[in-house]
Amino acid sequence: MASHRRPKQPSRARVTVLTTAAAAAVVMSSQAANAAPSEQPSKDEVKAKVDKLYEQAEQATEKYNGAKEKQEKLQKEISTIQDNVAKGQQELNDLRDGLGSMASAQYRSGGIDPSVQLFLSADPDDYLDKASTLDQLSAQQVDSLKKIQEKQRELAQQRAEAAEKLKDLSSTRAELGKKKKEVQGKLASAQKLLNSLTAAEKAQLADEQNRATRASERDALSVNVPAGSGRAAAAFAAAQSKLGTPYVYGATGPSSFDCSGLTSWAYAQAGVGIPRTSEAQTGAGTKIYSVDQLKVGDLVFFFNDLHHVGLYAGNGQIIHAPRTGTVVRYESMNTIGGPFMFGVRV
Repeated sequence: MASHRRPKQPSRARVTVLTTAAAAAVVMSSQAANAAPSEQPSKDEVKAKVDKLYEQAEQATEKYNGAKEKQEKLQKEISTIQDNVAKGQQELNDLRDGLGSMASAQYRSGGIDPSVQLFLSADPDDYLDKASTLDQLSAQQVDSLKKIQEKQRELAQQRAEAAEKLKDLSSTRAELGKKKKEVQGKLASAQKLLNSLTAAEKAQLADEQNRATRASERDALSVNVPAGSGRAAAAFAAAQSKLGTPYVYGATGPSSFDCSGLTSWAYAQAGVGIPRTSEAQTGAGTKIYSVDQLKVGDLVFFFNDLHHVGLYAGNGQIIHAPRTGTVVRYESMNTIGGPFMFGVRV
């Protein structure tokens, strides 16, 4: 006959543990659900983080521009040296051909050409001094041999210089790639943050920027401020002609610009060459530390490391290429995001 046993009931202690654990899980889940919305940064917090990333990207952009400028300069210098080496080698070959002709003529006359001994000598310089003293070589041969030696030394020096510049070029290219990657990383992080906003929040940010730009434009045009020199006025007019042109890091116009790309392009249109990077542009003229003394067309620099530059537009406004996602525009000096350091009158 089958035995009917009563199922074993869980102990009171076990029931208590399970109940407590379940309750805790419910509480934690509830807390997590309540905390989740607060973990999502607000529109203003996103904007602050994005602005910081854009600032860091611009810092890296100016370093990128410097490395790019150095690379282009090195490439030109190397090309010039290589051209000089090629010409020098041809001159050396011509000198040797001329000496060879003299040696052949002397050999046909029955003598052993001392220049042959020169090339076989363990110390050509010492032999040349002795040979010329003893009149063992003709004056023409001595002159040719000295020219050959001088040309050989010159070519060796140029080749060594080219080798050093090629090494420098290699490290500059590596730095250029590093800075480019850094810029792209900052911009990607900023875009990821912007993508986390709702469509309404994105529209609000865009509207805020548009209102600020329109207000700056009205302020800049409402007051007559004395222009600088004719060239400064011409540079300012060139920058005005590019209002609305998109910002692209590393760009120097005419269809896109970064901050120092705009200023260097604008002054180039006025017939004035200034350096490519913002930091280098600080040495393009006389420094002006008071905003009240600035004139339209003066360069104006911001942030402690001088990584941002624009053109003074009067009434505390500038024309500049702000950052990725914006266009060349007027903006108040108070809204740049970094302190005004000084101006430069080119």
